[in-house]
Amino acid sequence: MPHLNLKDRDIDPLVIKKVPAKFASYYKIIPVEINNNVLVIAMTDPLDVRALDDIRLLLGVEVRGALSSETEIHDAIRKYYGVGADTLEKIIAQKQPQEELKLLFEKTENLEEMSEDASIVRFVNQILTEAIRERATDIHLEPFQNELRTRFRIDGILYDINIPDTIKYFHLAIVSRIKIMAQLNIAERRLPQDGRIKIKVEDKELDLRVSILLTGFGEAVHIRILSAQSFLELENLGMGPEDLLIIESVIKKPHGVIFVTGPTGSGKSTSLYAVLARINSPTIKIITIEDPIEYQLRGVNQIQVNPQIGFTFAAALRHMLRHDPDVMMVGEVRDSETAEITIRSALTGHLVFSTLHTNDAAGAITRLLDMGIEPFLVSSSLECLIAQRLVRLICPKCKIEVKPKKEVLGQIKDVKLPESEMRFYEGKGCEYCRFTGYRERTGIYEILTITESIRQLILSRASSQQIKHKAISQGMRTLRQDGLHKVFKGLTSLAEVFRVTQSEELHQD
Repeated sequence: MPHLNLKDRDIDPLVIKKVPAKFASYYKIIPVEINNNVLVIAMTDPLDVRALDDIRLLLGVEVRGALSSETEIHDAIRKYYGVGADTLEKIIAQKQPQEELKLLFEKTENLEEMSEDASIVRFVNQILTEAIRERATDIHLEPFQNELRTRFRIDGILYDINIPDTIKYFHLAIVSRIKIMAQLNIAERRLPQDGRIKIKVEDKELDLRVSILLTGFGEAVHIRILSAQSFLELENLGMGPEDLLIIESVIKKPHGVIFVTGPTGSGKSTSLYAVLARINSPTIKIITIEDPIEYQLRGVNQIQVNPQIGFTFAAALRHMLRHDPDVMMVGEVRDSETAEITIRSALTGHLVFSTLHTNDAAGAITRLLDMGIEPFLVSSSLECLIAQRLVRLICPKCKIEVKPKKEVLGQIKDVKLPESEMRFYEGKGCEYCRFTGYRERTGIYEILTITESIRQLILSRASSQQIKHKAISQGMRTLRQDGLHKVFKGLTSLAEVFRVTQSEELHQD
């Protein structure tokens, strides 16, 4: 019996409509085509006469089975019907007609009852399972006038997820279910709420950070997926051997401040956790102040800030100093008070790690000076500044060599390589990478070590451009140069490096 390849086939939506989602999921079948008034269905066992008879009776049409694998059928059901289509169909079947359904789910009474309905529980679980299966880091549920948009962030990019339109009727019930899981107040629908959910999927413990925010069309939900296994070792962050040697020497210093800079979602926390895991030992005391605590580190005292009761980064820092730490990590320097205490902590013999939101490494110095920190304090406490971004890696299964246009090559500066040795690759797009050409991510880095000449520039309040040029003359590799280095190694594409570094490299010269 010939095998039917569903991956390379586009099925007509009219054919899909012949079989309801609940039958497709229950019998593990997918309608493929109609030949001479006979519906051809892909199934794992086309010789199962009982199943064929059941389907013939339920659909009222003549059917013929064709052989396909269970994985391909499962993927096709998700692709053509959407995530959780069978669950939504069952709920709708119980609550017909649709006008009554709409009225029912627009009511605000019995929210708890609705959210604990077995079908709603199953549907929310299906969304979470799908997100984890797709390696998503974030789930977004966004209500609009006539839809509830569902998106996953995969490898740093947001993608719409195929979910049946009828999800809009269950908006309140879904939000309430997520609130119950995160132990939030389901009756409060005006104020923002934050919570956490711990779940276990295939022996893997996951921590979900939930945020609820009221928009013009109802409550929007954002879920950040954190895995205890996902924080990496220092060697797996994407740093080159030279960069690793610099980092290894800096983190062994007895005191000083090391800042990691970059926008939200550039992997700063992951880098800091990797560093702390490396230096963690029974002989030193490490305390961290975070908002929120993303990963649990064994043997590290981790403190969660709570601004609502006045327990800010600055307040936590003051108390932390009384606990005799050797190494401190401050989640983020947001204001001048936190910056000042962080800097002074380093001067009193502590090694301090923290993050700042700046475009490049040199920009962190001017940011600290703008916050009102005296240049002599900055120059005497700073040891190293690390700017970083995340770039997507080319999919290994559809990677091909390409020749870029001349105008693109003209944008590549300061690369000491002959054109003949510059090789460029891209991903064509395949099933493995969701037809994006990319799968997984790695970091690109700009590491600025504070030398005596740079300390002098800080004391004279030099601009970030002057400091950056001085660092480059002393051997620092910029974000774009590190990105290009990874392009020539065949790890990422030129377009990807330009996407994440362009905005802050335009004014380099």
